[in-house]
Amino acid sequence: MCFTLLFSSLKLDGRADGAVDSREKLLEFCFDYCYWSVDPADPHYASQEEVFQDLGVLVLSGASEGYNVCLFAYGQTGSGKTYTMMGTPDSIGLTPRICQVSKSIMIPASGLCLHSRMSSLCLCSFLEIYNERVRDLLRGGEQKKRASLRVREHPEKGPYVQDLSQHVVTDYKQAMELLEEGIANRITAATHNHDASSRSHAIFTIQYTQAILENNLPSETVSKINLVDLAGSERADPHYCRDRLTEGSNINKSLVTLGIVISALAQNSQMSSSCQSINSMASEGDGSTVGSHSSSLSGGGGGRTRHCFIPYRDSVLTWLLKDSLGGNSKTIMIATVSPSANSYNETLSTLRYAAHARNIVNKPRVNEDANVRLIRELREEIDRLKSMLLSFEMRNPSPSLSDERDGNLSDMVLQNELKVTQGRHRWLHLPDRHTSP
Repeated sequence: MCFTLLFSSLKLDGRADGAVDSREKLLEFCFDYCYWSVDPADPHYASQEEVFQDLGVLVLSGASEGYNVCLFAYGQTGSGKTYTMMGTPDSIGLTPRICQVSKSIMIPASGLCLHSRMSSLCLCSFLEIYNERVRDLLRGGEQKKRASLRVREHPEKGPYVQDLSQHVVTDYKQAMELLEEGIANRITAATHNHDASSRSHAIFTIQYTQAILENNLPSETVSKINLVDLAGSERADPHYCRDRLTEGSNINKSLVTLGIVISALAQNSQMSSSCQSINSMASEGDGSTVGSHSSSLSGGGGGRTRHCFIPYRDSVLTWLLKDSLGGNSKTIMIATVSPSANSYNETLSTLRYAAHARNIVNKPRVNEDANVRLIRELREEIDRLKSMLLSFEMRNPSPSLSDERDGNLSDMVLQNELKVTQGRHRWLHLPDRHTSP
């Protein structure tokens, strides 16, 4: 098997000597970034710092703007997922690097006026999904042995883990202590491909709230960063002990479900894109001809597209990542592959899933506090009413003609300004307001 990297494309040659199946053709996959991390002497070699500059900075940039961001590593056991996400003491990975610079990027060092007030709160949590059960990796002592945590779904905020501990973090040292504690508590085991293979999916979450009161007007955003290290897929071996077989079965179940979800989302995105193109053509050309094609694509259901069902709840992993897959999040998928010819089939499967994932269209939105959003909308309405009032007075200089209209507009302005004052008061007195150090 032979790899060829050309900036953002990867060629997989199954015809090379040593390949499992010589009938395979030369395949090419296009991605946003392609990295070679086998031989440091190779001119294409990508260091952990280079990967962070390309991907980690994107994560922090999205979070600083108030978006949810998810970054997850997917691939075969031993292909480098945990190394990429967590790293080693000598070569730290994406998660520690993101923790290291998150505060400096998210908190603006300048640009605020002297009369501004700012508060921020950073919360971290760390969980693992083992045998389809959720465990809190940051609960010490006997609490680690208690029953698994339950996954719930909030009508607005989406899936969450009930009773998952959240820890206030004020600096990099505290974040690293939590990260190291969680990694130490994570379940690993020896497999054929890896001496200390991760036997669970791990999700390290950073929730960041930033509130600013500038010129007596508040703004508040809440962003969530999910950093996911998935367990590796591996073929079952009958010589494994019973526990390893059960682990492997549950790992493969969740990864298969993840693949199904990715494929269904990609198909829905492509279907929506095709229907939009056809509708655009119909509006420009002969509607009767193009309309027949539109009906066949939409399944004839009154012009409505028949989207695939997305089985999020078929596994705990996909349920928790529901927002990150096709929902309210900016998502980055890292596909890790092995250069070994013996891993050809697993490599091909990983690359195909990554190609499908590239077609998924998420719908991220800024997570703005409801009170702040109402205040902003009221301020916009006040400005619009004042503009109308000024325009009306310029067109009708006679007091007798403008008194009644002026009075109505002025009353509306006063009512909205009162609502702004009340909303600002509620926002300032919300509980759990922490001041940034």
